[in-house]
Amino acid sequence: MKRFVEGEDRRQATLLPESIDDFVSEENPVRVIDAFVAKLDLAELGFEGIVPERTGRPAYHPATLLKIYIYGYLNRIPSSRRLEREAGRNLELMWLTGRLAPDFKTIADFRKDNGPAIRATCRRFVLLCRELGLLSEASVAIDGSKFKAVNARERNYTLNIVRRRMEQTEASVARYLAALETADRQDAETARLRTERLKDRLARLEERMAHLRKMEAAVRAAPDGQVSLTDPDARAMATTGKDTGLVGYNVQAAVDTKHHLIVAHEVTNIGNDRTQLSTMAGKASEAIGTEALTVLADRGYFAGEEVLACTQAGHIPLVPKPMTSGAKADGRFGKQDFVYLPEQNAYRCPAGETMKWWFNRVDENGMTLRHYWTTKCPTCPIKAQCTPAKLRRITRWEHEGVLDAMQRRLDAQPNAMRLRRQTAEHPFGTLKTWMGAAHFLTRTMKRVSTEMSLHVLAYNMKRVIAIKGIGPLLEAIPAR
Repeated sequence: MKRFVEGEDRRQATLLPESIDDFVSEENPVRVIDAFVAKLDLAELGFEGIVPERTGRPAYHPATLLKIYIYGYLNRIPSSRRLEREAGRNLELMWLTGRLAPDFKTIADFRKDNGPAIRATCRRFVLLCRELGLLSEASVAIDGSKFKAVNARERNYTLNIVRRRMEQTEASVARYLAALETADRQDAETARLRTERLKDRLARLEERMAHLRKMEAAVRAAPDGQVSLTDPDARAMATTGKDTGLVGYNVQAAVDTKHHLIVAHEVTNIGNDRTQLSTMAGKASEAIGTEALTVLADRGYFAGEEVLACTQAGHIPLVPKPMTSGAKADGRFGKQDFVYLPEQNAYRCPAGETMKWWFNRVDENGMTLRHYWTTKCPTCPIKAQCTPAKLRRITRWEHEGVLDAMQRRLDAQPNAMRLRRQTAEHPFGTLKTWMGAAHFLTRTMKRVSTEMSLHVLAYNMKRVIAIKGIGPLLEAIPAR
């Protein structure tokens, strides 16, 4: 007796269901895609080809191609060639498109030509989440993550990289020249074979050196001192691990702290996060529909001007200050050990002396800094614990009261950074897992932004399906 589940004979004639709808259950996510796209005003969003041409071959409706892409990114199939294959064999995709199977070029051109409209579609789904009451808490966590671009590290150039590669090339030339001298002392036939091979390598090195000189001139002419050959907008970015830098983009995301939905995102090619806080807070505030927003971010976002801009916009930033004090690293008192006395516009040092204000100075960034010190430092009994200089001086930004207030809020909410980590970091890990090792498939900032919007749309759609369920979501979409 066989103890396995038996399949049917391939040659057995079978009467399939009369309708392809029988293969797609009522709880299938493709029904959400179909309902969502059906309720979109594609012309208002800016999709091309809404009105068909009077002549020529009939085109595919933009709704069909949009459904294909949403389905693809929802199921980790971002490639246009793979989507072409799936359209001809995947029953869910057949149901979704009415058994239409566009070729890969048509699918790829749709993504290329409708970038702004696709990004608007992603924002429209966030608006749907807001209408469903999923963004009721005015609190977001902001974070950034580096994503690889279609540009190898070897095809990215900075001045230091060019110089290092020139040095390596010169060392290789010297090594081959020495090998040529050695070949001359060998017998004639062996010398001839080695000499031809070495001269060929030297010629290639000469071409490489000429290419490096050309790239040196290009790097010097570049506004940011960096050139990428495959994707001109991609930039080399440092990461936390040693020798783990990549050439790519820095993706910013604002994530709702209650349901972990990505309410706003932006693709940048700036390798740090210091200038992104107020921008992302503004985008998140607009998406959620509230003027007062609590914004959680890590130390990489700390910049006085950004915190001030957030506060002036009515938001409540919670960003810890980086511990960069050289005095603390050397075991001396740091600035946090000096107490500011607002009534006197002075500081109290750890020895109990009052450090009065002396003058203001405007630095190279346009920030007005106030300088404080006391003349009693030379006779202070704990001077060795404070400063090796003659006097200990403290500088204070004119708007530092905003930073002090933020620090008091952080002290009152000790779990704020834990909430930030569990909110903002998980979506990036999920998206990178979906993307695989290659990350982005498209080139240039404009197209990469479109690709990222499709990933975010798919992520948010999966989250909402998990939160609401397919049935309630389908009931809610037509009402909008």
